[in-house]
Amino acid sequence: MKITAITTHVVNAELRNWLFVRVETDEAGLYGWGEATLEWKSRAVEGAIADLAPILIGHDPRDIENAARAVRKHGFWQPLGVIGMTALSGIEMALWDILGKSLGVPVWRLLGGKVRDRVPVYTHLGLGEMNAVYNTMDASSLVERGLAVKEKGYRAMKVVNVPYTHYTATPRALADFEASMGALREAVGPEIELMVDFHGRCASAGAALAFLKVLEPFGVMFAEEPIPPGDVASMKAIAMASRVPIAHGERLTSAQDFAPYIEARTMTVAQPDLCHCGGFGEARRIAALAEVAGIGLAPHNPLGPIAGVAALHFDIATPNVVIQEEMTGAVPWYFEVVEGPIRRVDGYWQLPEAPGLGVEVDLAVAARHPFRQEPFPTRAAALPDGTIVDW
Repeated sequence: MKITAITTHVVNAELRNWLFVRVETDEAGLYGWGEATLEWKSRAVEGAIADLAPILIGHDPRDIENAARAVRKHGFWQPLGVIGMTALSGIEMALWDILGKSLGVPVWRLLGGKVRDRVPVYTHLGLGEMNAVYNTMDASSLVERGLAVKEKGYRAMKVVNVPYTHYTATPRALADFEASMGALREAVGPEIELMVDFHGRCASAGAALAFLKVLEPFGVMFAEEPIPPGDVASMKAIAMASRVPIAHGERLTSAQDFAPYIEARTMTVAQPDLCHCGGFGEARRIAALAEVAGIGLAPHNPLGPIAGVAALHFDIATPNVVIQEEMTGAVPWYFEVVEGPIRRVDGYWQLPEAPGLGVEVDLAVAARHPFRQEPFPTRAAALPDGTIVDW
């Protein structure tokens, strides 16, 4: 069996352009699907896939580890960076899809079999709709949208309500944050798991710790990315001082990137994204490193339907997964463009049984949502004096 072509299909989903990858083989009717979505970098990832494809044309798609190694080694630039690793991720997912289909088994079987019967999931406000997720800061809106998520049967939700911050946290910002979190917790009750995504908005450990102190009474599962990646020492200082569990890792793109953070124990929960860290193989290496260090996983996934299905298969076979992020409500037609096995019952995704990933893309629906430039947050993510801060 040989790889004959690697093609891409871009589908605009408002905040993001989903980028689906199709790997063709010389066996009639046998092909695989993956996803390589990367916000504000879709055209760059498409170009990277086109540049990397010649490395793999003619290779056996079932030799997945060798294919990933070829891309890493013969792509020359080490590390590949987030664009190259996202391109590799989409291709690698598609190879697992082909392998599963060729053997007639779901991908989770190939990853070692199931370690759980269902996967706990959480969503965002508005079920992932862009404006609800990123533009809900005041207490009344937070409560209204939080209750709507609860009414949909979710048992866990994440909010992005930390204000845009620089190196210090103002008393007014801390008071508003405390009021909104208190209102949300009172409204949804103690049975709902809450997570807070800082989105890397604090520019210093001191500012992050001030907000984390406010969170302590509200029993959140974790606080995500209190500062941007890149500063292991500050992230460790936060993790050591905070009584709130820390999660991060969505912007790390390999086991090598994760290693110093895991060694320093900067997290209670690691958040690799299968679309950015190289696919299943590299995500499993990250999971193994984390497990040895007593660290759980909550895989990052605000992306498209194929990314969601890939996460589902990964979670079924990975013992230290705690909970899975999903945004199946990002657009009303989420389940129209890709037919797949995602099925939620009582706050859990159910076990998939179809061969491979079990997905098929409706190219007619995809064509109705062509590439469109995603909105940029530059004007929103700024301080009153005009200073641009982390989004």
